[in-house]
Amino acid sequence: MLLIDSSVWIDFFNGKPTTQTLYLRDDAERDQILLGDLILCEVLQGFKNEKDHKAARELLLSFAYQNMVGQQIALQSVDYFRYLRQQGVTVRKTIDVLIATFCIVNEHELLHADRDFDMIEKYLPLKVKHP
Repeated sequence: MLLIDSSVWIDFFNGKPTTQTLYLRDDAERDQILLGDLILCEVLQGFKNEKDHKAARELLLSFAYQNMVGQQIALQSVDYFRYLRQQGVTVRKTIDVLIATFCIVNEHELLHADRDFDMIEKYLPLKVKHP
């Protein structure tokens, strides 16, 4: 499955043509796209217009869905965060380590537009989609 990070969804809903949004729009296999609770929350909380919020919610909820964080993911994320810090890498947002850990543990690929994931990919077995 391919987890689409909120960084890509936000660009997508804002009509920003990036390598990632164009891949999402034109090439990603719809039945392989996965949505998670953390990403759902990050994306939908940013909408100011109710009509756009409802349309985005409907689209996002049409994809396969999985809860992302439980005790196992939380504890593994702590280990990964501490390991990255020992390597001199400070991830700006805890949620990015949680998302990366979810992908690693479940062997999902990640499509993103966030530099934190670039650093995580260097040190951990995160599978990243590079369109």
